[in-house]
Amino acid sequence: GAALGKPRKMCILPPLALLCLWLTAPYAAAREVRYKSGDPVMLYVNKVGPYHNPQETYHYYKLPVCAPQQIVHKSLSLGEVLDGDRMAESVYKIEFRRNMEREPLCEQKLSVSQVEELRQAIEELYYFEFVLDDIPIRGFVGYMEESGFLPHTHKIGLWAHLDFNIEYNDDRIIFANVSVRDVKPFSLDDVREPLSLTHTYSVRWFPTNVAYEKRGDRLRDSSFFPKSLEIHWLSIINSMVLVFLLLGFVVIILMRVLKSDLARYNLDEEGADDMDQGDNGWKIIHTDVFRFPPYRSLLCAILGVGTQFLALGTGIIVMVLLGLFNVHRHGAINSAAILLYALTCCVAGYVSSHFYKQMGGDRWVWNIVLTTSLFSAPFFLTWSVVNSVHWANGSTQALPATTILLLLTVWLLVGFPLTVIGGIFGKNRAGNFEAPCRTKNIAREIPPQPWYKSAPVHMAIGGFLPFSAISVELYYIFATIWGREQYTLYGILFIVFAILLSVGACISVALTYFQLSGEDYLWWWRSVMSTGSTGVFIFLYSVFYYWRRSNMSGVVQSVEFFGYSFLTAYIFFLMLGTVSFIASLRFIRYIYVNLKMD
Repeated sequence: GAALGKPRKMCILPPLALLCLWLTAPYAAAREVRYKSGDPVMLYVNKVGPYHNPQETYHYYKLPVCAPQQIVHKSLSLGEVLDGDRMAESVYKIEFRRNMEREPLCEQKLSVSQVEELRQAIEELYYFEFVLDDIPIRGFVGYMEESGFLPHTHKIGLWAHLDFNIEYNDDRIIFANVSVRDVKPFSLDDVREPLSLTHTYSVRWFPTNVAYEKRGDRLRDSSFFPKSLEIHWLSIINSMVLVFLLLGFVVIILMRVLKSDLARYNLDEEGADDMDQGDNGWKIIHTDVFRFPPYRSLLCAILGVGTQFLALGTGIIVMVLLGLFNVHRHGAINSAAILLYALTCCVAGYVSSHFYKQMGGDRWVWNIVLTTSLFSAPFFLTWSVVNSVHWANGSTQALPATTILLLLTVWLLVGFPLTVIGGIFGKNRAGNFEAPCRTKNIAREIPPQPWYKSAPVHMAIGGFLPFSAISVELYYIFATIWGREQYTLYGILFIVFAILLSVGACISVALTYFQLSGEDYLWWWRSVMSTGSTGVFIFLYSVFYYWRRSNMSGVVQSVEFFGYSFLTAYIFFLMLGTVSFIASLRFIRYIYVNLKMD
């Protein structure tokens, strides 16, 4: 499970060294174990679950299988717990470099209800996961065959024998898997009375020249799940073309349309007093365009948390590119996300307080509370529902109470204090709001706007274009997170992420210009909502993916999928809304700085 052959990364800040060590443990180097011939090799049983429901896993001993009289669990790292691992010692007896053939494992007498439980698990394509020397070993619980329409045949078989194939180099284990190629399944069809069953296993050792440092590559090359995705140039080319078109569109606005506007507005500086009487366009609202919006504390909190997630997303992608943790296990990514989220809380506090102070806000404490709870509150509520469903169904994805307390401690002792510290710095370093135009006390009336300049239309346009830039890539990301694919194209992901931000900024500038041209100066919230609505399109795509592209089913998987898909869409709303607002603010300052006024 751990990233093999990667050195442990140490934190720079001494006060956070212990926290960093604890959170980075899931992707630290695996402990190297050397064996002598005949030494016992511990095989841990871990979890079982439906193949098409990645987030629905249960403890292996929940099924009626061979189990010891007293179950001994293995201590786990945070990343393993977050990944749903619950390892326990098995009854398999394996010795280093000792071949074993048809060794009896246990004698079982299964009741009719237990047989039905196994049948149902096999029909739902349950797979199991064992762990031997930090090497995951996966296989299916049983065998199902359906053929013909008339007559229809439905056969269910249990794998009562497993062949373990283990490769070694000198005194270290390199690779291991399980095979049922030459095994006949034990039929579970038409069982109407208790049955007796004998489980057996074989162990075969094979020498290999693969170095221990390279065994991580060996594991990736022989995965139980589908192979890594190939480079999809169509998605990249489509996104790049869209970016170039939008950039060209914005450049045309800045270089030609604005040049024409500025030339017309600045033609007669002495007639500026008559401007309100005889002209229209974005110049006439120069005394209102920098009027601060309502709910400024909420707006600043969105900007702060959005900036935090921009830093968080960039940091995770960069860490993956640098190979700092194992990307093939979700627990490693989750642990890194927790660490970076806690450390980047200072960014949210700084940006939020900085803007809030510039906008004349005086309820600084309330702004900090709103900022720190803007994401953590929805996340906690969503996670509580998902975790409760897992707990009620006995899934290993339900976090233990001790892990919950540890994560809560991280937020209370690291995340929240850093938000406050960042807020203090942001408030103290905030100067006056740089507005090139004087704002009048009385706001002018906004003329009626055509339907195509309304907020819903701007949100539809501003959300669809960034979504279309990542729609193809989004499928592969969903197939990795909610499916069984392995995503390794993180350089491409970084490019697509940059494309998404660029498209969001460009379309925001264009929509803001059209809004100001209609003498509508309420651009503050409109700029956030227009491109931030990309999150709505992402959530709608998640619904489409669930029904049309995936084989997921059941209450447990559905609640987790839609709960975390909602949070994902919310995060994209915060990120792209922030990018959109910053781009619009810079654009508006630029055009009014270049406007000649008394």
